[in-house]
Amino acid sequence: MPNLKTSVAGVELENPTVLASGILGVTSALMLRVAHSDAGAVTTKSIGIEKRNGHENPVIVEVEGGLLNAVGLSTSANAFEELRGAVEKSPVPVIASIWGKTIEEFGEVAAMASECSPALIEVNISCPNVKHFGKVFGSDAKTAAQVTKAVKAETKIPVIVKLTPNVPDIGEIAKAVEAAGADAISAINTLGPGMVIDLKSKKPVLSNKTGGLSGPAIRPVAVRCVWEIYETVEIPIIGIGGVTSGKDAIEMMMAGASAVGIGTGVMYRGIGIFEDVCEEIKTFMLEEGYQNLKEIIGAGH
Repeated sequence: MPNLKTSVAGVELENPTVLASGILGVTSALMLRVAHSDAGAVTTKSIGIEKRNGHENPVIVEVEGGLLNAVGLSTSANAFEELRGAVEKSPVPVIASIWGKTIEEFGEVAAMASECSPALIEVNISCPNVKHFGKVFGSDAKTAAQVTKAVKAETKIPVIVKLTPNVPDIGEIAKAVEAAGADAISAINTLGPGMVIDLKSKKPVLSNKTGGLSGPAIRPVAVRCVWEIYETVEIPIIGIGGVTSGKDAIEMMMAGASAVGIGTGVMYRGIGIFEDVCEEIKTFMLEEGYQNLKEIIGAGH
């Protein structure tokens, strides 16, 4: 039987599927439900230092090939308690996704999240749904490196930096955060922002007017980004963007990902998608003669 075990920054995963941030990662109960549905790891929705409401509804609209979302980095008042609850009871690694308004605040949130003992900390420097956020932190190599250093100074937990595709050279950003101490990279965050206009009201559907695009439509962009990052850095990559099947996951791994994030795919295939994707990966490996994921990761190079 093919071996689906993999690892990210020294953290062992029974299989390469990871619940991506922002999807079902709001409460410990939801994260545990995913953890018990054969996900290899689960990621929280991005947590900030204090309660934040995010944008008013509507914050999500379905489009051809995916979703536009503009939730707006909302943070519940008990986000850290939910994180702690997930860590204490989850049978799989829990990844704490964090965000901050300043470089220094990223470090503060990292310290707070570390007290909950997640397996990994994902640093979200790439949200396109809050004005200036992604541009300030995720689009400049120097600033991305400064955030990474600030987080690394406040935690001993391995750090993943989540990158945006909305840059001229994602490899440059990846190289900068690696040099600053990042232990892994996740890519990509949503593409865009994009907009949908309601023809009757003649106004944008989303309250924020624009939102980030996720889903199958962005998978070719995500695969290209992962491929470029793999060519540039030595640290592991979690490939995210439009993965809805085992073949999608294999393509992402052949581009260089050690694990694959699944988010919008849950909408298409339900919470059973993690088990289904794993079974589809196994079928492909049996048909093609692969014994383990090491033979697949980076094979596209």
